[in-house]
Amino acid sequence: MASAGDEDLVASKTDGFKVGEKKTVEEYAKLVDQNDESLNRWKASLGISNSPALPVDPKDTRRCVIHSLALEVPGRSDITIDLSVPGALESLKSKPFFIKEGAKFRMKASFKVQHDVLSGLKYLQVVKRKGIRVSKDEEMLGSYAPNTQEKPVYEKKFAEDEAPSGMMARGHYEAVSKFVDDDDHTHLKFEWSFDIAKDWK
Repeated sequence: MASAGDEDLVASKTDGFKVGEKKTVEEYAKLVDQNDESLNRWKASLGISNSPALPVDPKDTRRCVIHSLALEVPGRSDITIDLSVPGALESLKSKPFFIKEGAKFRMKASFKVQHDVLSGLKYLQVVKRKGIRVSKDEEMLGSYAPNTQEKPVYEKKFAEDEAPSGMMARGHYEAVSKFVDDDDHTHLKFEWSFDIAKDWK
């Protein structure tokens, strides 16, 4: 049986796009051409460097580990959920974020990549109110090499959003989100909720 939001949480596809041939970090590192500045910039954008790799537990087969999610509001302290804490994901739905109507905010994620290059990480989100979908968002986060001692964690800030305002917009909202890559592999899926209120609580 499909869980909540499965039919909505599907990444968009570009006609004619095919995922490229997979390569290991070592194979990417060997793509050296001192005269090809664009190739070297592309490798740098993936985080491929000579810095030693972080130690990885061979029993942990995850390629992307989401450490934390945070709600960032200008002029206010971040509301951060540490996902390494047992029960953190389960509490997201039962303990809603409070957002002031009309406020500008953004989500940000802290994560680690291990074992191999992660290609085309995306964040998908569907928001519903009283069971009716009110928004669907998709954000491309990019491709990343495994973290190194020089770069032990990645942080990605999402596009700024603005909370709806007005009496009709106030109330409780439920959301389903997931992180997925070009291979349609889901790295994390979770349900959460938020309340739009007249003022901060």
